[in-house]
Formats: sequence, structure tokens, C-alpha cells
Amino acid sequence: MEIAVAGAGMGGLAVATALCQAGQRVVVYDQFDRPAPVGSGLVVQPVGLQVLDRIGALDAAMKLGNRIHRMLGHEAESGRPVLDVAYDAPGDPRFGLAIHRAALFQVLYDAAQAAGVRIVPGHRVVGRDGAHLVFESGREGPFRLIIDATGTGSPLSPMRARPLGYGALWSTVDWPDDTRLPRNELRQAYRRADRMLGVLPVGRLPGQRGFKAAVFWSLPSDGHAAWLDRGLDAWRAEAEAHWPEFAPFTAQITRPEQMTMARYAHGTLRRPWGDGIVYIGDSAHRASPQLGQGANMALLDAWAFATAYERAQGDAQVAAQWYGQARRWHVRGYQLMSRLFRPQYQSDSRVLPLLRDRVLYPVSTVGPLPRILTRLVCGDLLPPLGSLPF
Repeated sequence: MEIAVAGAGMGGLAVATALCQAGQRVVVYDQFDRPAPVGSGLVVQPVGLQVLDRIGALDAAMKLGNRIHRMLGHEAESGRPVLDVAYDAPGDPRFGLAIHRAALFQVLYDAAQAAGVRIVPGHRVVGRDGAHLVFESGREGPFRLIIDATGTGSPLSPMRARPLGYGALWSTVDWPDDTRLPRNELRQAYRRADRMLGVLPVGRLPGQRGFKAAVFWSLPSDGHAAWLDRGLDAWRAEAEAHWPEFAPFTAQITRPEQMTMARYAHGTLRRPWGDGIVYIGDSAHRASPQLGQGANMALLDAWAFATAYERAQGDAQVAAQWYGQARRWHVRGYQLMSRLFRPQYQSDSRVLPLLRDRVLYPVSTVGPLPRILTRLVCGDLLPPLGSLPF
């Protein structure tokens, strides 16, 4: 019997590839006629890059993505730095890989096909009936195991995540020739915590040659309609007033539909498995992207389960329990840190931004704290796979 993966996102394709490479028969079902990514840019942190390397997808990702060596943020009105995290350290030349979701998806899709994963498009999962998956058009199975990688809005996951008050608008534009921003840094500007704008140099899209940037603008989760009503001219004027270096990027946004609204939620399953099913990625845990760990968490879940399944010699229930135990403290730790960091950068608070700017940032530059922040961003401040080898 096959293992069924619901969802051809980052985690779904990665876990299917790893399992298939270990000799398992795997089928992936996706709702789209041609599986495709949703969203703009992201950063694959060093722990995620290790997973890409293990499944043979790192070289292809490196050819499309762009190395990031530093994350910098400043307060818009004063220009004071309020965030400075460098990846590089003596003897540890690590980096993050900024990459467009379409590029990372293509890399993982190609790896899955090369591994022999059977990918079935045009199948929207609506539920589960024991060892069978239920689709709008019928049901398939039985399967040895079902892996839920359908992400936010999963019809299979019992999670009830709490919607967050702030989301963001995202767009992908050409890297302008007249910008002074470096290509190896993520740059952000903040006005208090209710305005955040940023530029992420993401490299190339599949089949294209031009260098791209992902741009984002923080927005209340219920504020998209008001943003549309204001019009692009008013938005560009406000954004450029906060950060003049943003202008060459916003000049390329001439239609509202170029900006995609992303809304976020926070929640974690206490037990990311059930009878005959395992939950990975956003089906198991969701958080604000403030720490840049979303794709990395899905990749780590994928590798953790594939590793547990191999060590359990195909005993799906034992592997599911080992997977949950291996990921428990890493997921919970980063969920906690995301909950603590998010209001400092995305909220209506007037007090927390002052605390961030006047206390936390100065303290973060002293002693061992810069190195701790680097480990936090890299994704290995806590052991990513617990007792499992990584």
C-alpha cells in the first residue's frame, strides 16, 4: 500500500521525496490542476538548507535563490537601527537563502519527480474516512498512512489556530538598477509597530534571467479593503515618506492586484499525529513569519518524519510518535519566541516599540546575545530534531 500525502506544498513535496528515496511508494494529491505555490519570497534558513541537501535539492535551489548574510531594520522616523542580525561568525560562515516560493516549489517538485513520487493534480481533499482520503470527486485508498500537508485551512487537521491581528501585503518586482540597497541583506523599516515595510532580494524565477525582489507592507488583517479604497498613489506616498529607498520598488507596482494579502494565525497541535495520519507544516503549527521560520519548520517536519519512519522500519504508528517527540520542543520553543517577538513589530502597541528600540535592541548588541540571535534566526537555537540524527 502507498503512503498518501495531501498537499503539494513545501513540506508535502519534501516528505514525499525523502520517503520515496528511502524506498517507499508515495502518492501526492494536490487541489490544483497543476500544483503551484502561493505567495512571494521567503528565506530558507541553514536548518532548512540541510534538509534540501539531504534530499538532493540544494544545488538547484542555490542556482535560483540568493544568499542573505544579514538582516537589518531601522525605525522610520529617527533612522535608528532596531534590528541587526548577521549570519556570519568566525569559523561559521552560514547564510540564509532568499528565494521566491515559485523557485523553491519548482526545485522540490523536480526532486519529487526524480525520486519517483506519483503526483496527482486536480484532487481537492475535503476529508478522511479511515485509511481513505475523501475528495470532491470521490475517495481514494486505502493507504498505509496519510500525511496532512495541506497547510492553513486544512480539512484534515483538528487545529483551531487563533487569527493574528496583522498580516502583510506582498509583491515581487524587478531589482532596480538605481537602488543603493545591497543584494545580500534583508532590509526593513518600522514606524512604531503598526507599519513595517521591507525588501528581500530573492534571486531568479524559474525560466527567467532577471534578479527579483520581494517587497512587503504590514497591514491589519482586516485592513485590505481600506488599503484598496485609499488607492496606490496614497500608499506609495506614505511608504516612500517612511523609507525613501523603497521608492524604486514601489514605482513598479501600478495595479492593486500586484499586491497579495497574506493573513497569519498562531496555533500548535499538542499531538501532530492520529490513528493513521500525521500532520506536518502549517497543518501542525502556525505562527507569524516574524522569525522567518515558516518554510524551515515544514522542511524539518518532513525530514523528521522520514527519518523516524526509516528508523521504525515502516511501523507508521511508532514513526508518528517518534516524529512528534522529536519535533516537540523545537516547535514549541519557536512558537513561544514568535509570540513574544511579534507584538514588537506587528501590533497597535505604543509601548512595545519603545521597549524594542530603547532597551531590547541595545541589549541585543552586547556580550553573547548577537550570537544567540544568530542561532535563533538560523533555526538551531534548540535541537531541530530532538533525539533523532540530523
